[in-house]
Amino acid sequence: MEKYLEIIKNSYSSYWSYLKKSILMDLNWENYFYGLLLISIVVWTLEMAFPWRKNQPRFRKGFWLDIFYMFFNFFILNLIVLIALSNSAAEVFNDLLGLVGMSISNFQLLDINKLPFAARILLFFVVVDFTQWWTHRLLHRFEFLWNFHKVHHSVKQMGFAAHLRYHWMEPIIYNSLRYIPLAIIGGFSAQDVAFVHFFAITIGHLNHANVNLNYGFLKYIFNNPQMHIWHHAKELPENRKYGVNFALTLSIWDYLFQTNYIPYSGKNIELGFEDDEKFPKNFFQQGIYPFGKK
Repeated sequence: MEKYLEIIKNSYSSYWSYLKKSILMDLNWENYFYGLLLISIVVWTLEMAFPWRKNQPRFRKGFWLDIFYMFFNFFILNLIVLIALSNSAAEVFNDLLGLVGMSISNFQLLDINKLPFAARILLFFVVVDFTQWWTHRLLHRFEFLWNFHKVHHSVKQMGFAAHLRYHWMEPIIYNSLRYIPLAIIGGFSAQDVAFVHFFAITIGHLNHANVNLNYGFLKYIFNNPQMHIWHHAKELPENRKYGVNFALTLSIWDYLFQTNYIPYSGKNIELGFEDDEKFPKNFFQQGIYPFGKK
């Protein structure tokens, strides 16, 4: 038990140190704080300069709630619990494997550090994105998980910051299901993670932005606003009741598994879910909502 308490303590102190260095600009390429700010400002500028829905206010409905979610989920949540929980859970898992004479390294099929940079980044990115695509489908398929995911789908007007409106349980679910796939490819560096992270954040911001983009023929590879808005549609056909267009970054998974759905321009469709008018409107009530469902 003492070992796990030490891991939790070190997780708090290490992340607090990292966060301070980020804000004080003592970090370079791995500065997620200013990286997120820069990407957000650039995409918001695109929204204001080239709005798809021209009658949508710049400070749209839910804008400030989304901004709070963005910083809470990316920084405060890590400080409060996520880093400590992830590190201690990983150690518990490794200790359980040790009871049967195994370690996490036994799952590793290759060391991607031995690959060229481009191949290493591509493999890491594809494995992460495919795992997240399946996880996203699970969030829609099972009611217990859907109650957490409703927070994200409570957005009524799309904008870049809606990307990061999600319940604090979602990162725990995603991280848990990513653990083994990432262990299999092992050996990725902090720089690899940062590169993929910033690319995914950029695409995710654009997916939710009030801009009319589909990337031409690249729409079959990358998720885009014209595709993702249908993921947030309030009304879908009965045979699509568990959702469509689950892509986070790569739309190719939806085309491969036939979950793609863009019947016409979704510019003015209603967003949300059934009975969303009864869904809580503030951060605290949205946070406790899933735990009150039977």
